Amino acid sequence: MKIRPVILCGGAGTRLWPKAKNPQAKQFINFGNWTLLSKTLERIKASIFDVPIISTNSKYLKKVKQHLKRHKIKKFKIVLEPTKRNTAPAILSAALIKDIPNQQPLMFLTADHLIEKIALFNKAIQKNQKKLTQNNVFIFGIKPTMPSSEFGYFLTKNNKVTKFVEKPKEAKAKKIISKKGYWNSGIFYLRKDSIINNFKKYQPKIYRNCNKALSKAKYKSNVYYLNKQAFTKVTAKSFDYAILEKAKDINAIKLDIPWSDLGSWKEICKMYGRNKRYYFKKKNVFHKPWGSYVNLFNGKEFLIKELYVKPKGVLSLQKHHHRAEHWVVTQGKPKITLNKKYFTMKPDETIFIPQGSVHRIENPNKKPVRIIEAQIGSILKETDIIRYNDIYGRTR
Repeated sequence: MKIRPVILCGGAGTRLWPKAKNPQAKQFINFGNWTLLSKTLERIKASIFDVPIISTNSKYLKKVKQHLKRHKIKKFKIVLEPTKRNTAPAILSAALIKDIPNQQPLMFLTADHLIEKIALFNKAIQKNQKKLTQNNVFIFGIKPTMPSSEFGYFLTKNNKVTKFVEKPKEAKAKKIISKKGYWNSGIFYLRKDSIINNFKKYQPKIYRNCNKALSKAKYKSNVYYLNKQAFTKVTAKSFDYAILEKAKDINAIKLDIPWSDLGSWKEICKMYGRNKRYYFKKKNVFHKPWGSYVNLFNGKEFLIKELYVKPKGVLSLQKHHHRAEHWVVTQGKPKITLNKKYFTMKPDETIFIPQGSVHRIENPNKKPVRIIEAQIGSILKETDIIRYNDIYGRTR
């Protein structure tokens, strides 16, 4: 039996745009002729997968259909939530679709993850298919590349998950990694009957209301419009909290592959840094007295640059009215001014420069400095620079 992929596509993008009235949902952001949803749809074209189910909300229906059309996916089902209720109800509602057989293996993928080395990923899926039962759950873990407070973790014994840790502080994350903990990717693999059995046992109320919402749903042009009256009664809970932390038979599939949820500007900067050869254009290089910069990608209300600060190069002490900035140091040890604070940064360190704050980069060393910069705001032009001090005489 082929695996039925279910793509969870309801994220709002508030982590990347915390102050925006209408934040851009991460799965639809154009990162350079591709989106995270488009990468996910390409992944499920592998021969091991059956036709997809997409769980989303009415706000995104048009964009989801545009993506399906662009990727020439003609067979699909969409489950439309009338209101946000987190991942547990989204997973259950999709699994309850009547034409899915009870022993159907289901793969739950988030629409906003970047996964590389797909062949290894698919091999791990196939290898574990025969191990699926009416009660167990498989969760994909990613070998951490660094201690991060942006991801959840889990610990295992003989590939059985023994503990989940939700977004720990960096010091605790280091301890978890030393105990061979893995990042919780939020990718789940289990049979339909396992989902039903676990929800009936641990979340019977959610099960009843989701079942009602689907049985009373309107179905038109491959779209299930979940019943609003029933679905609004569903408790908002994540699948991790509702099921995984309670169920007894949780298994880990451990992967050592490049993975990111691009959930922070640091992760986005790193992604552009890794792939800058694809984005680099000679015409986008600009030379300055302190070195140079290249515009790698100009997106909707964001701009990604790489700054090259030559030895002894000093940028002006400046501020911006219309943009904030995130910097990730990729080479060298720049000296940073941020308002009244002064400090030195090292490679892989990141800093946020809030809109309106006074800042400067200096390179007092003999080796060059490279920084990937994400500018976020309504005006992303060089005209939005107010200089207070400049060793090259550009304050006049």
